[in-house]
Amino acid sequence: MTEASQLDIEHLRGWIGRSEEASDVLTDRLVRGLLATIAGDAQKPWDSADVPLTMHWCLAPPIAPMAALGPDGHPARGGFLPPTPLPRRMWAGGRLEFHDRLKRGDSVARRSVIRDVTAKQGRSGTLCFVTVDHDITTARGLAIRERQDIVYREAEPPRSGGAPAGGAATPSPPATPAAQWQRIIPCSPVLLFRYSALTFNGHRIHYDRSYCRDEENYPGLVVHGPLQATLLVEFAASLRGGRTPTAFDFRGVSPLFDGADFTLNASDADDGSLRLWTADAHGWTTMEAKAVW
Repeated sequence: MTEASQLDIEHLRGWIGRSEEASDVLTDRLVRGLLATIAGDAQKPWDSADVPLTMHWCLAPPIAPMAALGPDGHPARGGFLPPTPLPRRMWAGGRLEFHDRLKRGDSVARRSVIRDVTAKQGRSGTLCFVTVDHDITTARGLAIRERQDIVYREAEPPRSGGAPAGGAATPSPPATPAAQWQRIIPCSPVLLFRYSALTFNGHRIHYDRSYCRDEENYPGLVVHGPLQATLLVEFAASLRGGRTPTAFDFRGVSPLFDGADFTLNASDADDGSLRLWTADAHGWTTMEAKAVW
């Protein structure tokens, strides 16, 4: 029986409406750790800057004992999130609405609710999408309202000898308008390790190269979707004089791997928003985003 044939979407939709609450304290050390990881210039006073806009992704992560982890390093499926039989999990995208900037020392609460569970057919087979709404609050009230889109997919059959190191020959990317602004991001295993540690993310695709190659058929370590989104929204704010966007939408387009620099790109849109995207060393777009003020 295949993983897809075990997908009982009506059973999984029974998770809609389930909620979960968690809380944490935003420490100076955690802020400094994220700033040091995403800082683009070591000569700037990064350790005294404002709290990063997506700092909440480092707070109150799911914590499970080693015995309760699945083979991919995530907590075993079930509990708050529906127990889909599809084994491959990715953060597909989401939306952030900013109401109040988090501050060092804040006691931060998160209330999460399953909004929707759907199944679709994609190029890689059956996909299961889980939409989660999060409200991030402090003593001052609502700070961030977030929609998180998670996708689960079937496991691909292993390739002979695993995925080739560096992948197959890369075709030319589709033509895209030139960016008005661009920033180069050096990508290394240390960057990915630091972000995994800051977010207490045990997903092996971000640090275990043999697992990436032999189990998930990736040519390299996968750059976190939230890390790309973090870099893009900070880039957007910097292009608007440090002003926080009112909303930021982002969507993963294709995986981004370590081993070469990638770029943050931005251009003005006709409606006054910023169109943003990350691109790999070959020019392929890996994440698309839009920031509005």
